[in-house]
Parts: sequence; structure tokens; C-alpha cells
Amino acid sequence: MDKKKKRSITRGIILAVLVLAIGYTIYSSFTKEKVEVIQRGDQAPNFELVGLNGETYRLSDFNGEGVFLNFWGTWCEPCKREMPAMDRQYEVFKDQGVNLLTINIAQSEFEVEKFLNNLGVDFPTAIDKTKSVMTAYNIQPLPTTILISPDGKVENIITGEMSESDIISYMESIKPE
Repeated sequence: MDKKKKRSITRGIILAVLVLAIGYTIYSSFTKEKVEVIQRGDQAPNFELVGLNGETYRLSDFNGEGVFLNFWGTWCEPCKREMPAMDRQYEVFKDQGVNLLTINIAQSEFEVEKFLNNLGVDFPTAIDKTKSVMTAYNIQPLPTTILISPDGKVENIITGEMSESDIISYMESIKPE
């Protein structure tokens, strides 16, 4: 067999493999499961996580109260900047039926405890070790805060850093009547 014929066969095989790969990619993108995106007004998915304090947190335990659910990571500078204000406002709102639960995304307890101690904050925190809650809520950028009304519905979804006045108005918005 001459070189031209070999080259032609090799090119044909490569082309066939590329066509199959592209076809498979298109097929799999149309048939894969769609992750439901949480929207305002949806029932907030229940979850169960163990907090740094050893307490088990279930969303269903907060029925009839507002929940300020904040997703964060220690590497996230905006997360770090908003936490002292969240801690101060939690002290104000916790006796008014507004719960704050911060959820760290899959870091070690040591890392998370050290980070929170350095900030001097004392709000309830759990670690989503398997990222199951992050997936259920379809969390993309950090920080993301989900406001859940006393009836368990998603009231608002806030992505990005919040100011203290934002936090006050958001906590006010989920306060039971």
C-alpha cells in the first residue's frame, strides 16, 4: 500500500471518530436529566445537615419561621465581608422568628471553625460535605443566599455580597407576621 492510500485511510478513521464523538455529545446533551432550577415561589427542598455545634438542622424544623440560608466558602472574599453583618442582624432577628443557617461547601471542620473564630461570628453553621444541598438548591456563585418564608416557599434568591442594610431588609421580609 502506498503512503497516499495509508494517509487517506488514517484521515477517514480520524474523521469517523470525530463525527461519532460529536454525535454522542449532541445526543447526551439532549437526553441528560435536567436539574430543576429553584425559583421564587417554589417550595424549598428539605434537607438535613449536622452543624458545627453537633445539632442536626432540617429545613422542615423551621416551619412557621423565616429562614435565611447562606451558602459560602472560606476562599470567598465577599462571603467573608458580609458575615459580621449577618451575625449582628441574626442577634436582632432571631427572637422575631428569623433563623440564620450558613452552609459551607465541602470544607473541613477545622478549616471552617478556624475561619469563623477568626471572624468572631457565632451563627449556626453546617458543612455540606457531599454538596447535596448545594445541588438541590442549584447554587452557582458564592455567596448565594436563599430567603425562605415561614410557609416554606422560596421568597428570594440573592447572589453576591450583601450590605448590612440589604441583610436587614431581607431578614425583615421573611419575618413571620
